[in-house]
This record gives sequence, structure tokens and C-alpha cells, in this order.
Amino acid sequence: MKGERSRRAGTAGRTVARLAKQVERAIAPLDLSLPQYRVLALLGDGSTAASVLARRLAVSPPSVTALVDGLVARALVERSPDPVDRRRLTLTLTGEGALLLAAADAAADERLGELAALADGDAPALVAALDGWGRALDRGRDERARGQDGTAATVPAR
Repeated sequence: MKGERSRRAGTAGRTVARLAKQVERAIAPLDLSLPQYRVLALLGDGSTAASVLARRLAVSPPSVTALVDGLVARALVERSPDPVDRRRLTLTLTGEGALLLAAADAAADERLGELAALADGDAPALVAALDGWGRALDRGRDERARGQDGTAATVPAR
């Protein structure tokens, strides 16, 4: 029993890592890395400051700056002064960025759908399970945000 448990330990985490690699491969032809895709997805939910983006991605601000610099250079993201606080810059997805995000979403969904079809069982249930994980991640993020400032975050995470 103990040996079986240790063989299964980490299976879910390893599967998620393998799925992430499949998404990365699906979006690679679009010249998009997984971290860039995550940034575009978050900005697809609405404009935000780099510091907020760093917190939502759980990375350091310099890491976000480097990612955003590359996306700005490709005209996928735009930096503009915050209308309330001119010292602060707001990051916004451009029209071209929105088109690339839609193409990346479609490529990732197609690849995950292909893999789900290979599984024993119901492919739609596998996809629905991923949606359930997304909701759980959103709730976890909201709870962390409440713990930091006493209010709930309202923008969905990716």
C-alpha cells in the first residue's frame, strides 16, 4: 500500500506540468512563450499596472518588466500613463495583442481537446475538470487578495 501511494505521489502535479508543456508547444508556432501567454491572458481581462500583474503572476516586478518589454516591442501590449496617478503606467492589450491571444487560446484549446480525446472516458468531462480547476484557482487568488487588503479581487486570473 505504501509503495503504491509513493508511486502515485506527485502524479497530478506531473500531469499538470506535462499539460503546460503541451500548451507551450501549441502556442510556439505563434512565437509566444508560456509566460508571455499568461501576461496576454491577464491583460485580456483588463488593463492593469505592472505591480498588480507581477503579484497576480507570482513573479518579481523586474521579471514582469522584461516580459512586458518584449510584448511592447511587438506592439501586443501598450504602456500608458495612469489617468489618476501619472507616475504609474497602465498596461493594456492592443488590438494585435487581442488577436494573438485569441489565436493562442484556440491553439491551446485544440491541443488539449486532442489529448482529451485520447483518454479513456469522456473527453468533455476532462475539459470541464480543467474549468473547475480554473474556478478553484480564481477563488484561491481572491482569498489571498482578501488576506492582503481585506477586499476581494474581482478580475479573473489565468
